[in-house]
Amino acid sequence: MQLSVVIVSFQAKYFLELCLYSVLKASQNIEIEIIVVDNCSTDGTNDLVQSKFKTVKLIKNTQNLGFAKANNIGVSKACGDYVLILNPDTVLAEDTFIKCLEFANLHPDLGALGVKLIDGAGHFLPEGKRNLPTPLVSFYKMLGIKNKKYSYYAQQIPDDSVGEVAILVGAFMFLKRTNYLAVGGFDTDYFMYGEDIDFSYKLTKSGFKNYYLGTASVIHFKGESTKKNTRYLKHFFKAMPLFYGKHFKRNLAFEWFLKLGIYGWFVAKYLQLKFAKSSQNCFKRAVYFGSEQSTLTLLKNKFNTMQINQINNQNELADFDLMFVDLSMCPFKTMIQILEKYKSPQHKFRIILPNTQVVIGSDSPSDKGAVTLLNEGF
Repeated sequence: MQLSVVIVSFQAKYFLELCLYSVLKASQNIEIEIIVVDNCSTDGTNDLVQSKFKTVKLIKNTQNLGFAKANNIGVSKACGDYVLILNPDTVLAEDTFIKCLEFANLHPDLGALGVKLIDGAGHFLPEGKRNLPTPLVSFYKMLGIKNKKYSYYAQQIPDDSVGEVAILVGAFMFLKRTNYLAVGGFDTDYFMYGEDIDFSYKLTKSGFKNYYLGTASVIHFKGESTKKNTRYLKHFFKAMPLFYGKHFKRNLAFEWFLKLGIYGWFVAKYLQLKFAKSSQNCFKRAVYFGSEQSTLTLLKNKFNTMQINQINNQNELADFDLMFVDLSMCPFKTMIQILEKYKSPQHKFRIILPNTQVVIGSDSPSDKGAVTLLNEGF
């Protein structure tokens, strides 16, 4: 078995469905197993997996065990030479696994491999490559001071390039299963957030090197795998002090400053979440990138305040506020390229799942994801 893909899910039914479709497309000609560890979702996730993805191994937890413990359970059941830790709100290109396997085979010192992550509007997500968040790095970040030497994000590596990094993000981590087990997997003292920083650091302390592969782009809608509410904020609030307590000498002055900075961040994020609103009703000019007339009719009925024009190729593309990309005709890699090519503050995107009437998307990393059932109400 070449690869085991482990996906921990919680209340992300339709985003997980899209993720699994993309994983299956990327697994052509690769010996692979897919393991979904569901943290006691109540949104129909288990029924979806069992009915539509019969080759997927489903582990149903009876309670929400958190990201770290659930991933450790999934890897304990894995058989692949490599494992991919993958969030359910990600979308892969058809050649993602090939690129990762080729890179891994050329780098025997590989700890874990990350890729270029973009959000649902095509914008780069910098957390895909980070420097070690030492106390001084965190000090500059919380004060909002930009300093190349002590940058939180690995800006020394161009977004589309390849290089060694200290810290990867848990949304996409590709590594040898033996390496995962050698460092004890994710630390279960973390329920959610911070465990990827801790895990990356454990790999480098064990003599491995973490790499960033900017030539492979993956969508991470961000936030659908962990609903953004006050509970999520409290977990994040606890994560960084836990990390520093495990890996750095105690410094009371820094601990006080860290808590003050995180509290300020907590308040700002709470207000942002409280007043977050969907911008869907603001769209006026839309295009449908697809060939199904029945889907176009459903779109026009559902979004009847928009003018929706159909296009069959990018050469026909005119100005738009919103683009519906139909994966029944559009390859995943092309869809990802469209998001990257046409990203702008004015352009938003919705993805129509293949052979379904489900439309999903997210306009920013901090925005609430949108799910629309085209046949609902008809």
